[in-house]
Amino acid sequence: MADRRTFNVVILGVGFLFIFTAFTTCGNVEQTVVKSLRNVTLGGTGYHSLGIIYGVFSFANLLAPAVVAVIGPRVTMFLSGLLYSGYVAVFIVPSTWSFYLTSVLLGVGAAMLWTAQGHFLVENSEASTINRNTGMFWALLQSAFKKNLPSDSSRKNLFLSLLVASVLGTLSFLALRRSHGEDEMLSEEEGQSLLSTRVIMHKTCPDHSRRRTRRGRTAKTILQLLRTPTILLLSPCMAYSGLELAFYSGVYGTCIGATAQFGDAARGLIGISGIVVGIGEIVGGGLFGLLCTNNRFRRTSVVFLGMVVHFVAVYLIFLNIPDDAPVVFSTATQSKPFLTPSVSIALLCSFLLGLGDSCFNTQLYSILGSVYAEHSAPAFAIFKFIQVIPECRCWQLLAMVALGFAGTLCFFAVERTQSVSADSQED
Repeated sequence: MADRRTFNVVILGVGFLFIFTAFTTCGNVEQTVVKSLRNVTLGGTGYHSLGIIYGVFSFANLLAPAVVAVIGPRVTMFLSGLLYSGYVAVFIVPSTWSFYLTSVLLGVGAAMLWTAQGHFLVENSEASTINRNTGMFWALLQSAFKKNLPSDSSRKNLFLSLLVASVLGTLSFLALRRSHGEDEMLSEEEGQSLLSTRVIMHKTCPDHSRRRTRRGRTAKTILQLLRTPTILLLSPCMAYSGLELAFYSGVYGTCIGATAQFGDAARGLIGISGIVVGIGEIVGGGLFGLLCTNNRFRRTSVVFLGMVVHFVAVYLIFLNIPDDAPVVFSTATQSKPFLTPSVSIALLCSFLLGLGDSCFNTQLYSILGSVYAEHSAPAFAIFKFIQVIPECRCWQLLAMVALGFAGTLCFFAVERTQSVSADSQED
């Protein structure tokens, strides 16, 4: 069974790798594409699209656990992958109406995809392997290849290749195996499952009975979890992870591309920045997910390190990038930053943003999977609901600093509470 679980985690990571190779590249270059096509075939801005995606994403998370309960995580991820592929396909033959329609549909698909992913990851983890599996998944996800848009003439070829990647990732979900069954009960030597025996046996009940019961309990469970001290304390950390994700995936690359001091190389640096962010994510996922044991002290230390790394990155970006870089549309930046813009510093900040992001996300997945193993779908839906709210408006660097500090303190409080609770149970 351990081999089956590992196989599922690897296939899950590979599927996300292909899908987010396509989607992350779209996020990095869509504002540049929209600017080049403005008043030709496409209206609006890439920022509007991202705002719609994350706005719908946020509220669709409230419905996602019910969908996962009814059709299962594997089918949910497959259908969601199709919506991601549709969004990528829009850029091949762009039009304003399809651009915004697929933005709405992608918001729904994203909520379903990430809720199902969290639930499926917990199903395939034990108490001793949740950190390893989280790091393995995160490292595979962030290995996604990010490509820049070299010229308008190659736009169709680029997005055709991204569409193929997204479809391949979607199809890979069909290879996932059932994680629990009557013949797959854990033996003692296989380790302590994150799911209790009661929950595992509940999964072996007839499908119609199980789904009817879980549909009725999903909404009630979400409301109950929202009031728990653990979720309330983790909320600032979740919100911060969404704010910094939106910044490095949708804004920072555009800022680099709009910096006049980088000259003709500015547009090419957008893709390079995305690659360097991914390197930081892979380093963090491998180092903190695969090498760290399931230890509370280390978990808190990783989150604290992420906060410090992001503080350094935000300060360097403030000094290195012009103030008007996020809002320039038809021309390059006119203002001058405090330092002479440096490509090396810009790419260093990309690496630090990726490294810090992996610190927060791998440990949030780990602690949620451990604390809410029996209610994983509602717990991860709440996580994504809180995470994506700040992504609708992601230009406040000061808010990033404040949320990062508050989130780290609250994460420490949760870890402290769990440690005291564990000690009291041992006594």
